[in-house]
Amino acid sequence: MSRLDPARIAGATPAERLASLRAATEGRIVFTTSFGLEDQVLTHLIATAGHDIEIATLDTGRLFPETYETWARTEARYGLRVRAFYPDRAALEAWVGAHGIDGFYESRAVRESCCAVRKVEPLGRALAGAAVWVTGLRAGQSAAREAVRLAAWDEARGLLKVAPLFDWTGAEVAGFAAREAVPVSALHAKGYPSIGCAPCTRAVAPGEDERAGRWWWEQGAKECGLHVGDDGRLVRRQAA
Repeated sequence: MSRLDPARIAGATPAERLASLRAATEGRIVFTTSFGLEDQVLTHLIATAGHDIEIATLDTGRLFPETYETWARTEARYGLRVRAFYPDRAALEAWVGAHGIDGFYESRAVRESCCAVRKVEPLGRALAGAAVWVTGLRAGQSAAREAVRLAAWDEARGLLKVAPLFDWTGAEVAGFAAREAVPVSALHAKGYPSIGCAPCTRAVAPGEDERAGRWWWEQGAKECGLHVGDDGRLVRRQAA
């Protein structure tokens, strides 16, 4: 249970928001990282402050080599272990058996079913029993995310979802990471502002949406299902 009042910390810094969240929450807080820039900044804030916030990641089995390298550097820098959650073996074997190793290119529905096996189900295990889920979402990441708020109730998972960087720009995130010497993925310098699975992510061109490189062969919102509700929309109802 969390007694966090988002209105009281709306003007606070991300570091202050995390401190207030921990103080106002009874029970587990889980932060999920994919080792992108926003997530690295949050890991830095959590680790350097010593907050009792679990850090978890979803290892889909199809990540970039650079992501694993960033993972290792992060653990070494902060002296911590990121808890990894993997796809259910039987479910993954069944999916590959039905669609092939790269079957996600067939259609949006098939791709979403791959994300469900590799990401959504493992996320459910990562968040089981948690009171709060901390994410690196920002309103400026894409048109689909522009309504992201500091805190929202996730009805499907029965917990509070908090985005401490929701109102930061990409430049603010990058500037903080540079000033604090936060470990960052080499992919960012190669034109990858958003990093997911290797077969499903490409570099973006200047002026493109930050998430344009995710599932680039599809049209519409670029989401895998982690941050959407039962209606297929981003969870964005502001917490009371």
